[in-house]
Amino acid sequence: MNHMHGHRHLAWHETLELHELIAFQAHALMKMKKTVGNIDCPELKRLYVETIEGVEANVRELLAFIPSAPMMEGARDEEGSETALHAGDLLSFAKTSVRNYAAAITETATPVLRKTFVNHLLKAIDTHEKAFRYMYERGFYPAYDLVQLLHHDVRRAQKALAMRYER
Repeated sequence: MNHMHGHRHLAWHETLELHELIAFQAHALMKMKKTVGNIDCPELKRLYVETIEGVEANVRELLAFIPSAPMMEGARDEEGSETALHAGDLLSFAKTSVRNYAAAITETATPVLRKTFVNHLLKAIDTHEKAFRYMYERGFYPAYDLVQLLHHDVRRAQKALAMRYER
């Protein structure tokens, strides 16, 4: 990118945020494209198509930053599958649950409700750990290899952008 403030690549922390956003939006894009054809309500279908088009634009813009990421050549291809998509759903749900419960706890004044939220948060953390391990052990989420992680994101995003859907 042109505005790198004198640096040859993105900072590591922003590269990780870039990864999270590309992975999240590519996954959601695939799910929306698979769903939109089953929506009967014309207004909701238009909203889905508008959202799909917006997310496609977001993903394309984010992918333009990948060449500026601090990564090396030689990433290997992973095998995509419906199993990886479903596991990603579970991981995304668990991650979102952790964030939502953590935020809800900070807004809770009623002790019994706070305790309930904490218990749910602990279950969400456990689910996240299990979903992450499942994906990691099967090579669906190469969390310790930034090159592979970004390569995986690019391939998944390209697949999501290429998917056809009913308008």
